[in-house]
Amino acid sequence: MAQPSGFKEVLAQSGLMTQEALVWTKQNAKSLFIGLPREVSMQEHRISLTPDAVGLLIRNGHRVLIETGAGNGAKFTDNQYSEAGAQIVYSTEELFKADVIVKIQPLTDDEIEYLQHGATVVSSLNMSKLTKEYFEKLNRKKITGLCYEYIEDNAGGIPIIRAMSEIAGSTVMLIAAECLSSANNGMGVILGGITGVPPTKVVILGAGTVSEYAARIAIGLGADLKVFDKDIFKLQRLKYSVGQNIYTCIIDSNVLTQAIRDADVVIGALRAEDGFTPCIVTEEMVSMMKPDSVIIDVCIDRGGCFETSEITTHDQPIFRKYGVIHYCVPNIPSRVAHTASQALSNIFTSFLLKTGKTGGIEEAIFANKAFMKGVYSFKGSLTNANIAKKFGLNYKDLSLLSAARF
Repeated sequence: MAQPSGFKEVLAQSGLMTQEALVWTKQNAKSLFIGLPREVSMQEHRISLTPDAVGLLIRNGHRVLIETGAGNGAKFTDNQYSEAGAQIVYSTEELFKADVIVKIQPLTDDEIEYLQHGATVVSSLNMSKLTKEYFEKLNRKKITGLCYEYIEDNAGGIPIIRAMSEIAGSTVMLIAAECLSSANNGMGVILGGITGVPPTKVVILGAGTVSEYAARIAIGLGADLKVFDKDIFKLQRLKYSVGQNIYTCIIDSNVLTQAIRDADVVIGALRAEDGFTPCIVTEEMVSMMKPDSVIIDVCIDRGGCFETSEITTHDQPIFRKYGVIHYCVPNIPSRVAHTASQALSNIFTSFLLKTGKTGGIEEAIFANKAFMKGVYSFKGSLTNANIAKKFGLNYKDLSLLSAARF
């Protein structure tokens, strides 16, 4: 009988031996119990999942509850969800018996009370309105919270923010045209330009996705466009994406003040830093703008980049200061709730299907670092350093919790 050569032992000691690893199979798959509540925010009309998406989730073994009327704002009926296989519930308390709550706006105080201990909440975080007590209440219920503004894809992008930014950028120029119209007591000029008439002057602050889509429309209409950002590489990327040799300049220059003074429309679309947008345009700069010119602050939900900005609603979207029209609605995609809901649903459906196949929320968090970045609270512990610093709360590093599991 041949004697063992010892070769296998040498390989194992040197680390060259093939290592065993967990492989996710159907045995690891877990059925999710998903709840879709009706949004109670005054100007929120979107819903996270369309009836088609719900049908797909149910065919993959998941269970979905939806509160009656939840899809009405986006023009999806209870009957459509029922035919897709969802269970319609008629009270918020019953809806919150689900293990995974997927919604648009942050939880209200009443919704937090209805939450099951240890449940998972996927929603946005409007940091300008949230308080220290909000996160303390979540922690007391041992909630795992995911903010969809933080969830990344494998390429490092933020897919939901990208989708909503595309919608906001495509919509913002239509809003500007409405505000300039004589029918709305505006300046009475066309957005863009026609033969023999000087074009409308449009200034965009920021060179991200909102700016890209707004710039495409402004260029297509023939507007005189100027784009400002603090980073040169973002301006270069914008020119490449738009495919036009547009006027660009850094924000930290005297050119900005003059451009805003001459502008007919100024759009604030700067990317938030640590959750808040830097205020770039002072009250003095606004006071020098032309009468009936228009300011649209797309980033008002992160504090805004105009010193004169104040949050408005879809019902009363504008106000005037120094004779300048201000549009400061924090939820522009909700103007086109059906389209926005379809875009959200495309992303959430993929996310929930992958989560179920991975073995549930907790397994998905620790199996995917990009997904992990969306977690701000894990089983009662705050895991987002910026939030913890802002409110003076204790913080745990989720990557360290991950290492402790193995």
